[in-house]
Amino acid sequence: MNYPKLIENLMEQLCKLPGVGRRSAERMAFWLLDNPREESHELAQKIIRLKEGLMFCKICNNLSDTDICPICSSDARDKTIICVVENPKDLLAIEKTGAFKGLYHVLLGTIAPAEGRGPESLKIAELLNRVKTEGIKEIIIATDPDNEGEMTALYLTKQLKLLNVKISRIGFGLPLGGAVEYADASTLSVSVSSRREISH
Repeated sequence: MNYPKLIENLMEQLCKLPGVGRRSAERMAFWLLDNPREESHELAQKIIRLKEGLMFCKICNNLSDTDICPICSSDARDKTIICVVENPKDLLAIEKTGAFKGLYHVLLGTIAPAEGRGPESLKIAELLNRVKTEGIKEIIIATDPDNEGEMTALYLTKQLKLLNVKISRIGFGLPLGGAVEYADASTLSVSVSSRREISH
């Protein structure tokens, strides 16, 4: 016997969340039913506000609830160095280490021809423009050490070499095929500190 359609519909949506199977969705659905209506309304409103209130920073593409994110607007950051990452989760992972005090640029993806993503799909033109106009002295490329990340790093290096800027790649600690967002803080801290310059 199936649950009433309203419960089944909710469980179907909850199963779309990462790591949530039918049993977990069932527990969540009944938790919502067992708790006061106000709590369900508050949860629904927070999800709606999350989708409507968050935006990408106009400078670095980090997730923000303001036009310019707190990192880009901070006077305490070194504005001559940019760390380039694939997504906002990578930025947060590096930021948690406390090892990097410069600015960031989020590409919002990687070059992946098999998935139909070329350089024009990423925020690469915006990065090059920042280097040309903001007095940037060093770019740290912190894409993942997997095929797509390395392909993206190689493309960025070729483009940045034309702009007379120091180019570095995050160093030791990240395993081949690993992901920046899942690395522990000490590993990331070592990787940023031991970055190696990419010779022109």
